[in-house]
Amino acid sequence: MAPQRFHEQFDHIQRALPDVPLAMGPDDSAEFIYEKGVVLARDGEEAQVVEDAVRTHFTAAPDLVPDHVRRAGPQANRSGITRIRVADPGEGAPGTDRAVAGALRALRGAEDRAGRRLVSRNHVVHIAVNACPGDEPVPAAHHPNPAVANAADDQDGAVGVLVIDTGLTHDYRSYPPLARTEGDAQIQETDEYGVLQQYVGHGTFIAGLVAAVAPHTDVTVRNTLNDAGAVLEHEFGDKLFEAVEQGGWPDIISLSAGTSNGRVDGLLGVAAFMEELRTKPTLLVAAAGNNASAAPFWPAAYAALPEYADAVLSVGALRSDGEFGACFTNHGPWVRVYAPGERLVSALTGFDTPVPYVYQHSTYDDCRYGFAYPCTCRSPHHTGVLSERRAATAGKPDQVMFEGLATWSGTSFATPVVAGLVAAHMTRHGESDPRAAARQLLAANDEFAEVRGFHVPALHPPTWRSVPVAQFAAPA
Repeated sequence: MAPQRFHEQFDHIQRALPDVPLAMGPDDSAEFIYEKGVVLARDGEEAQVVEDAVRTHFTAAPDLVPDHVRRAGPQANRSGITRIRVADPGEGAPGTDRAVAGALRALRGAEDRAGRRLVSRNHVVHIAVNACPGDEPVPAAHHPNPAVANAADDQDGAVGVLVIDTGLTHDYRSYPPLARTEGDAQIQETDEYGVLQQYVGHGTFIAGLVAAVAPHTDVTVRNTLNDAGAVLEHEFGDKLFEAVEQGGWPDIISLSAGTSNGRVDGLLGVAAFMEELRTKPTLLVAAAGNNASAAPFWPAAYAALPEYADAVLSVGALRSDGEFGACFTNHGPWVRVYAPGERLVSALTGFDTPVPYVYQHSTYDDCRYGFAYPCTCRSPHHTGVLSERRAATAGKPDQVMFEGLATWSGTSFATPVVAGLVAAHMTRHGESDPRAAARQLLAANDEFAEVRGFHVPALHPPTWRSVPVAQFAAPA
């Protein structure tokens, strides 16, 4: 992604976390976003090793200041991670951070000797961090896609699916397929003018997809990502523990968020959670991300690490015809399976109260965030002013009303489709082990798609119908 295009999404994330100075990394290359002036280390002795090493390194470096190096929060917590401040986050140009880069260099020798990572940036985990968010939701008057499956053959004992997302809209229960869904409410649905906030309805949309593919499923939605889909890595680990401890470890966790970090060994902030996940009878189904990149995207990329391969199923998105990968989807050998993720239809809100969303006509000389894909570029729909702030034409923005269903695209939505397929397999075959169900589902699958020239496993729900790929002429 071109760095200049990344700055728009950076501004969006900064608005989501207004009290947290952020920077782009590594070295302003726009691969990910992280908290400025702070690093992470494991609690206890390792945190002290990191703090001492950074202070020593900064004392010897002519362009770094050791005065700010200190702990920046509790020295022990559920995720086993400590924040260490290494600089005044208000210093330097917005979006840049030389101190964190220096802190990482200070630990290179110690990490080589230890044979593992001791320090990390505090990355932002997000629904669409540093990338196009698929597209804006568009009101849909037609039926859901995938359609709601027949639940006549359901067996006793429902599968439990935990959705880690933005929460539920207030009237979600007026959408009949969500009758078995419960969880946290979206904290703020609209702004002071009554306009839908960004990513509101994301969790409801995902719950609707799970319920459509696997009707005999108890879905619980947590608003872990309530701040416009964003959360800092160190908080994310704690929030994951909170989510599973509220109702016990579920059969399946559906997670449509993550981040790249320039590494191949995961996120330090969720390491404790991932270790505990290995010991639980739970399958994590995680989105591969929307960066159109082959770089590992975490937590989904844990699926490629041998010790987590059975516990994590990483999901990429297929194009609306189901034949090829969606052009926004991340890809690579760490993505285990692909499923429809473009132009799906599900519930954005309930059906009790129409909810407005402001759109503004926009025209672009090239595609949003630099990618030439038809799913979001030169869309026949207006572009949502809540996430797009460039090249808008003059005039009053249009206001559209969501009265329940919406069309939306992203790996966010391929993920619950796969979670639903695993749940449906468990119900249909009386399988109590979600990891065994995932293995069986993939082993029995004979469908494939093409992604970047490679044939990859593809799962198509029986009630999903393909949609012709939109073709748009280049702007005059």
